[in-house]
Amino acid sequence: MERFFSVDGWLNTTIGSINNVLWSYILIIALIGCAILFTWKTRGVQFRMFGEMIRLLGDSTKKEHEKHVSSFEAFAVSIASRVGTGNLAGVATAIAVGGPGAIFWMWVIALMGSATAFIESTLAQLYKRHTAGSFIGGPAYYMQYGLHKPWMAKLYAVLITATFCMAYISVQSNTICGAMDKAFGISPLSVGIFLVVISTACVFGGINRIAKVSAILVPVMAILYIILAIVIIAMNIRLIPQVFELILSNALGFRPFAGGTFGMMVMTGIKRGLFSNEAGEGSAACAASIASVSHPVKQGLVQALSVFTDTILICSCTAFIILISGVYTNDSLNGIQLTQTALQQEIGSAGPAFVAVAIFLFAFSSIIGNYTYGEMNVKFLTSDKRWLFFVRIMNGAVMVLFGALASLDLVWNLGDLCMGCITLCNLVAIVKLHPQALWLLRDYQKQKRSGIKSPVFHKEQIPDVEQDELKGWK
Repeated sequence: MERFFSVDGWLNTTIGSINNVLWSYILIIALIGCAILFTWKTRGVQFRMFGEMIRLLGDSTKKEHEKHVSSFEAFAVSIASRVGTGNLAGVATAIAVGGPGAIFWMWVIALMGSATAFIESTLAQLYKRHTAGSFIGGPAYYMQYGLHKPWMAKLYAVLITATFCMAYISVQSNTICGAMDKAFGISPLSVGIFLVVISTACVFGGINRIAKVSAILVPVMAILYIILAIVIIAMNIRLIPQVFELILSNALGFRPFAGGTFGMMVMTGIKRGLFSNEAGEGSAACAASIASVSHPVKQGLVQALSVFTDTILICSCTAFIILISGVYTNDSLNGIQLTQTALQQEIGSAGPAFVAVAIFLFAFSSIIGNYTYGEMNVKFLTSDKRWLFFVRIMNGAVMVLFGALASLDLVWNLGDLCMGCITLCNLVAIVKLHPQALWLLRDYQKQKRSGIKSPVFHKEQIPDVEQDELKGWK
């Protein structure tokens, strides 16, 4: 079935032109600059406290109310949003557009960007609020109560709602439909209608139900996909050195510079890496804020770990499968179809069907996970439940169907534009507020060194912060 929206239409061309300017000259420098700044200021917290990140996944801080979300459940919600089309289709698009070297830059932005994820998630925990027996927070809250800039907070709340409940939803839906069409010949319209029904049912269940579902669904689907990738890699273990050589030579060799493709490779790798792991967007900070923990740094470390899980682990699985198969040289393949063809090359006719089922689970979990961020920020903007109902309909019905029928280029360009806007807004805020996250990190480490196994945050001790603004803490 033909998509209803032309890939070379005016809208797609216009958005693509804006993206080229935004990403080529502004966001690449901002993202890398912040990642380096925060890695330096935290003394590489994402590396030196990796063991603590793993330990904290099992941290069982006592909940004050049954509606509170655990640290692991908040981790799962953020992974539900991160692990989706970015891991299967986004990686394939990065390779198709930027070449194998784009994977190297995905790794770089993940390794360095984990420090950014730590800063934004720690700040989200610091400025979280109680609401209806649970917690709520995110960039809009630390912009409002930390920076004292209500206009900026409202702007971000609108942008992230549009990004995750509209633009990103269309990307997830588009990818599911493309995979189902290739594997089973089911029309995008039929798949789109089915997605509308089940996604609408889920988003009307509310944020805590999403957390419970994600805590079960996400680990299972991620483990199954990783197991398959490990099996394929083990079967082709002799090719792994060549795969690494291919990635590094394309990323750092002379050819990209000579051919004028280096800039496109870096930009594509960083864009697809950011779309996948979300470090710097502020979206994962929303998920971090809902957790019930004894110290803000705990969830900051857990969210930093989710960046590793998403990009270094799951994205690399997809990249290795595609590069081992050799089908990446086929210029006619892009997106999820490239991943499906690569798996077909390795495991036979079951490959496309497996990817179709996997991408359905990955992307559908992202659809319901993305709604979480929209709900949080709508509640920040207004208490009028009619707006929440409107967002639920846009998320579960309108944009799901739009994505099913739109072209691949249009939905990815729209996603990149929205992603760029919210990232730029969030980076400005966390650069100004990062000293508070650094103080919290020092406090956490000081308590650990003194023998306290589970550090506790005492809000009256943090300097230069008004106590009335920390209403999520006793």
